[in-house]
Parts: sequence; structure tokens; C-alpha cells
Amino acid sequence: MISENDLKDLIGKVLQEIELSDAVALARTGQAARSEAPQAEAAVAQVDDSELKDITAVEMSDFFAVENAENQAEYMKLKAKTPARLGIGKAGPRYKTETMLRFRADHAVAIDSVFNEVAEEFITETGLIAVSSKCDDKDMYVTRPDLGRMISDEGVAKIQSECRKGADVQIVIADGLSSSAITANLKNILPALQQGLEGYGLSVGDTVFIKFGRVSAMDHLTDLVNSKVTVMLVGERPGLATGESMGAYITYEGKVGMAEAGRTVISNIHRRGTPAAEAGAHIANIVKKMFEQQCSGVGFRF
Repeated sequence: MISENDLKDLIGKVLQEIELSDAVALARTGQAARSEAPQAEAAVAQVDDSELKDITAVEMSDFFAVENAENQAEYMKLKAKTPARLGIGKAGPRYKTETMLRFRADHAVAIDSVFNEVAEEFITETGLIAVSSKCDDKDMYVTRPDLGRMISDEGVAKIQSECRKGADVQIVIADGLSSSAITANLKNILPALQQGLEGYGLSVGDTVFIKFGRVSAMDHLTDLVNSKVTVMLVGERPGLATGESMGAYITYEGKVGMAEAGRTVISNIHRRGTPAAEAGAHIANIVKKMFEQQCSGVGFRF
């Protein structure tokens, strides 16, 4: 019959052996990991990105993953009329792998559109007078809409010293919720808009860019430059269909605190919506009609 003290000694020895064996195993694992790390890093370094398939290279309107479709040609005609994710196929009750990866890739594009910034080089090349709203960064822009509606004190001083006052039309650009929309569309829409306005005999002020600007910031600018009509080109909230959509907000005799119903809006300006150059000419025509009707928003008739 084993005594209680002997049993305690036996259990103690077993526990010591377990702890020792675990320590040895852990040390060996660490040594193996350290020896394999350079090999793993070398393998990663040898991966050539050019060998990876770019799943976003194919437009969603051309992407079709339904197996054994009865009439694929007719289905493709339907897909050509909408950016919706039709004909994406399935694997049992789930998405196919490529469909899911495409979804995540497009979601990443939307996130980048919101949090990236318009490059200073682009602003300089386009000849814009750059100011900022009262937001310090994109996080503040997202969480404090009120600060995005007003131009910073430094920006106000710059506008008062550098911008022409009293023009018929003031054009203002804001990154809004998509910096990608600005870089993708501005170089085509801005010349078309300016030429169209000048062709109608309307004077155009110096174009201003408001970093971290919301739509209502155009009203603050209107008060500062005393323009009759103000046109804001702003990045729209991105979706999975595109992260490059621009919107145009137009006011006749706008002012701080005006009702949102007083704005006329043209949306979905992008390569798969209304092309930028076409939109510029269309907006110029709308501005001409605003001078004729002396109003904008719900009272305006296209």
C-alpha cells in the first residue's frame, strides 16, 4: 500500500518531468522557427506580383459565373444595363471564391476612396486655390460634419486675398467622401464646364479646392466671394459599383443656412455613368437656365 507522502513525491516528479519536456519542446520549436524564417522570407521575396491574377481587371458587367446558363447572351445584355452583381454564380448556398474575392476587392477600393487624399501635385497641376475646412483630418471629417461645412480661418484669409469677387459663377471642388472621384474626373469636367460657361457669356471666378469639405461649405464660399451661382464638384459616397463617382451641387444666390431643397444636384458622374466632359457641358447649360429662371433647387425646371 503506497503512503500519502510517497504519492505526493511521485506526482511531484511527474509534474517536473512534464514541465521539463514542454520546455525542451518549446526550445526546439523556437530553433526550428528561427532556422525556417530566412527560408520563408526568401520564398515570399521570390513571389512575382505579375503572376497574380487581377480580379478587378474584368468589369462586373463582363463578369459571368453562372454554370450551364440556358441563355448567357441574353443575360449579358441585362448585365450591361446595370452595375448590380448579377450572374455571379454560387457554390452550394455560398458565393464562389472569385466572387467573394471580387466583393472584398471592391470594398477595399471604396474604403481607399474615402480615406485617401487628393495629392498636392494634382491640385497644383489643375491650378486650384487650395484651402481646408475646419477639419484637421479625415477622421474628424467623418465624425464632425459641422466642421466640414465651414472653411478654416486660414482658408478664409486666403480666399479673401487671392480670389476674384462678384463673378457670375464660382466653381468649387471638394474631396468629400471620394478623393478618387476628383482625380479621375476633374481634368475632363472642369475645362468643359469653364468653356461652356464662358460660351454663354458668364464670368467665372477662380476655382477653389476645399480639403475635407462637405457640400454646405459651398455656401460659406458663396458669402466670401459674392457669386451669383456656385457650382460644387464633390466626391460622392463610394459603393461597390464604383469608387470614382462625382456629384455636382448648384445654387442660385446660395447662403449659409439655406435649405437643402435650394440645391440642384447632378450625380453619378463617372466613366460608367455620365462621362465627365459631357457632365461639364450639361452643368453649364443648367447654370445658364438658372440665370434665366433666377432660382435653383425644387423650383428650377430643367
